[in-house]
Amino acid sequence: MPRTRHTAAFALITVATLTLTACGSGDPAAAPAGAGSAGRGKTPATDVVSAVKRNDAAAGLLPAGVRSSGTLSLASSVGAPPGAFYEADGKTLAGADIDFADAVAKALGLKLKREVASFEAILPALGSGKYEVGTGNFGVTDERRKTIDFVTYINDGQGFAVRDDSDLKEVTDLTQLCGLTVGTGAGTTFEATLEENKHVCGDAGKEAYEVRTYADQAAVWSSLQQGRSDVLMSTINGLRYAVAQLDGLRFLNEYKRLDVGFAFKKGTPLAPAFQAAVNGLKEDGTYDRILKKWGTEKSAIETSQISPPEIR
Repeated sequence: MPRTRHTAAFALITVATLTLTACGSGDPAAAPAGAGSAGRGKTPATDVVSAVKRNDAAAGLLPAGVRSSGTLSLASSVGAPPGAFYEADGKTLAGADIDFADAVAKALGLKLKREVASFEAILPALGSGKYEVGTGNFGVTDERRKTIDFVTYINDGQGFAVRDDSDLKEVTDLTQLCGLTVGTGAGTTFEATLEENKHVCGDAGKEAYEVRTYADQAAVWSSLQQGRSDVLMSTINGLRYAVAQLDGLRFLNEYKRLDVGFAFKKGTPLAPAFQAAVNGLKEDGTYDRILKKWGTEKSAIETSQISPPEIR
């Protein structure tokens, strides 16, 4: 695709990572050409949080200390729409993850002490006690469940995207990636899936695919745009959103679905309250309004679960 076209739309997808350092965390992101303030995201006008009422039954499940303090420390990974990104002012956070966290906090009668942190740093920081809860489109995997508790709120997963000039039509087997360069985010389930299955090309007598990981979404997308990657592996919702904004890119297909949840230190006493709050939002219609606002209705779950087995 032409590299000089649609830079404003490209910046919309990547701007969240361009401003991470302004919030005191994360590494400086490599900005693609033309990515400036004009390309920052704009939130749909629908207010889906202010009308949320306190859920006394859910709030009653909180540990006494949390109820007493009325606050909770939350680490947010800011990547790209529709999950979490920065508004045009470069400071205001928006996205489905932001709305879900704010709605749950309001239902529980809590004030969030939100801090932006890099995706790969959040789960270890939960284990150390630095944060009490984390958001960042964290997929529930059996490996992560060994050290992290989850409370699910959507279903997203893994997918692929390419430039229009790619010969790939879909990726249903990773041997279809043999000989190609695959771009993805560092510390993600995508990186884990690709690395764990690198052997499939050699087993099939083919040239191995190369995995290139990046710490921010700006670099991931520019790697595809500028030809350093042949294909991207990322979230289904994120890829669908991006290709709808950018000409010259194609969403290939869903590869694997995963439940996505709030993340906590293993053994957290907060999980039952969060689960009850999410299910309460489903009952009062807030849940569906959030999904509709961000165009992610296909990610709806029937009920929130605590650390369910990985979807196979």
